[in-house]
Amino acid sequence: MSEKTLKVIISGGGTGGHIYPAIAIANTIKEKHPNAEILFVGAEGRMEMEKVPKAGYKIIGLPVTGLQRSLSPRNLSFPIRLAQSLFRAKKIIKDFRPDIVVGVGGYASGPVLRMAAWADVPILIQEQNSFAGLANRWLSKFAGRICVAYEGMEKVFPADKLVLTGNPVRKDIVSLEGKREEALKHFGLSADKPVLLVLGGSLGARTINESIGNGLQELVDNGIQLLWQTGKGYYEDVRKQVDALGSPLVKASDFIYEMDLAYAVADVVVSRAGALSVSELCLAGKPSILVPSPNVTDDHQTKNAMALVEKDAAWLVKDVEAGMHLIKEVLRLVQDTQSRTDLGKNIKALAKPLAAEQIADEALALAGQHT
Repeated sequence: MSEKTLKVIISGGGTGGHIYPAIAIANTIKEKHPNAEILFVGAEGRMEMEKVPKAGYKIIGLPVTGLQRSLSPRNLSFPIRLAQSLFRAKKIIKDFRPDIVVGVGGYASGPVLRMAAWADVPILIQEQNSFAGLANRWLSKFAGRICVAYEGMEKVFPADKLVLTGNPVRKDIVSLEGKREEALKHFGLSADKPVLLVLGGSLGARTINESIGNGLQELVDNGIQLLWQTGKGYYEDVRKQVDALGSPLVKASDFIYEMDLAYAVADVVVSRAGALSVSELCLAGKPSILVPSPNVTDDHQTKNAMALVEKDAAWLVKDVEAGMHLIKEVLRLVQDTQSRTDLGKNIKALAKPLAAEQIADEALALAGQHT
């Protein structure tokens, strides 16, 4: 391997839950092999086409789209786009000649991994969720390794290929020690009142935002400070609510960039249950109330959440019940010191801080077998 440049293709995307782990894997491979050439392959028009170049990597887009589950005219173009994507993926692999292809899920990973298998290039699949999507289940027969974040994945994947690594997350979240004072100052929060951190992903979550908005007065009356990431689409409406309330206890923004500080200062977290969010909460070791999104394939966020709930590592509020129960559960958890301690300890025990390094090592081992 030392005689030639290591070449790696990382394929997939569509959401931050696919993209950020992919970038973390790429960064770790670069740390281990500074001269490695890393090429991303994504889907045209999807988030990865913007985020990956910002992280310093080249990306090529394929015209592939998802198959709509409802009757949709877009499904008519699916076979054509898939055929075009398979053809382009074959050319990319022929031209780039990778030593390893890593698939992280998302539309583009299917054609790229299938063509890599056709060309006898080693394949590693990184499955973030506790419930594998159809594409990764189908592609698993071609993979040399399948890195997973949850136990019990032998139900859907070949057991001899599985490695339990966890999901790669941002390194600044791995250690929050000593950051609380800085966080209080940064967000303008008081040290003598509990802090509730509310997250709905980068795009926001309507149900969470509406439930929290309807309970603002109750939170303030109970002396709870609120650090609230609303998502861009909801920020203006939330800002008007917060301005009308006029309480210094509520801090709302469309996006929180300093997530390490946000986790460091939080006493309780309300969040969706995307794979990346769950992995971050485990590393942060924060008592959490999860409100899974119902608008995802195979209801995988509920499955992610239940993997924690069954180990007494989080509480669950169903999306459809959030309007009635979320604020009550927040107040109950904030006031229950023992439950917070237990949840924090149990969720921290599920953390996998070395995920990116383990996945990179597995990928490099497969690449070393490629001649």
